[in-house]
Amino acid sequence: MLEKHFGKVYRYILDKVEKKQGMVFLVIDPPNQSPEVAGKLAKIAEQAGIAAIAVGGSVGAQGALLDTTIQFIKENCSLPVILFPGNIATLSPKADAIYFMSLLNSLDPYYISGAQIAASYPLKRMNIEVIPTSYIIVEPGRAAGWIGRVQLIPRELPYLAAVTALAGQYMGSHLVILEAGGGASKHVPLAMIEQTRKLIDIPLVVAGGVKTPKQAKSCIKAGANIVHVGTAIENVSNNFQKARKRLQALAKAVAEAGR
Repeated sequence: MLEKHFGKVYRYILDKVEKKQGMVFLVIDPPNQSPEVAGKLAKIAEQAGIAAIAVGGSVGAQGALLDTTIQFIKENCSLPVILFPGNIATLSPKADAIYFMSLLNSLDPYYISGAQIAASYPLKRMNIEVIPTSYIIVEPGRAAGWIGRVQLIPRELPYLAAVTALAGQYMGSHLVILEAGGGASKHVPLAMIEQTRKLIDIPLVVAGGVKTPKQAKSCIKAGANIVHVGTAIENVSNNFQKARKRLQALAKAVAEAGR
C-alpha cells in the first residue's frame, strides 16, 4: 500500500531535491499555443535541461485540445508531464501526474475541497499519479486569484504564506505552490520563500512572475526547489532559437543555485 503512496513522478522530484538540484518546470497553457508548437517547445526544454512540463491554466485547458497538446509533448520529449489544473475539466489520461491542489486561501469551499471530491473518481479511473498539493495565491494573484475567489496573501506579510503552507503540510500535502499569478510583474517575495522554507519539509514551488535566470536563481537560493516558467517562454514561442536560449539560461541558473 505504501509503495503506491509516492508515485514515480513525485519520487523523481524528491530525488532531485535530495541531490540539491534546483528545477525549472516549463508551464504550457494549451489555449496559448498550438499542440504542434507545444511539442516543439517540450523537445527544446528537455534538451535545455528543464526538469518537467506542467500543463494547464486558469481557463481553456481542457477536452480534445488538452489531450492533443499532451500527446504532442510526449511524442517529442521524455520529461514527466504534470497537469496544473484550473478546474475539474483539466484532466487527461495522457498525463503522467497531476497537482491535486487545494486552494487553501480561497473563500469558496469548492476550491478547497469541492472540486477535489468531484475530480477524485475520474482520476482514479484514469490511473494518473496524484500529488497532493497546497496551492497558495499571493498578491497580485491575477486570473488564478480571480477565478479561485481568493483572499490574497499580502506581499508584505510573508509569515502568512509560511504558516498556510505549514498547515497544508500538516493536512497531508506532498508539495506547496506559492503562486503570484501567471504573467505577474513580480514573483512572490524572497522573504516569503525563505520563511516558508524554514517551516515546511516538503518540496516548494514558486509560480508566477519568474521571467529571468536571475529571478529563478534567487528563488532557488531563497529556498524554492522548483520554479514554474510559462509566460517568459510563451512570449517567444514563435522563435524557437530564442526560446532555447532562455530555457538553457534558466536551467543553468537554477542548477548553480541548487549547488
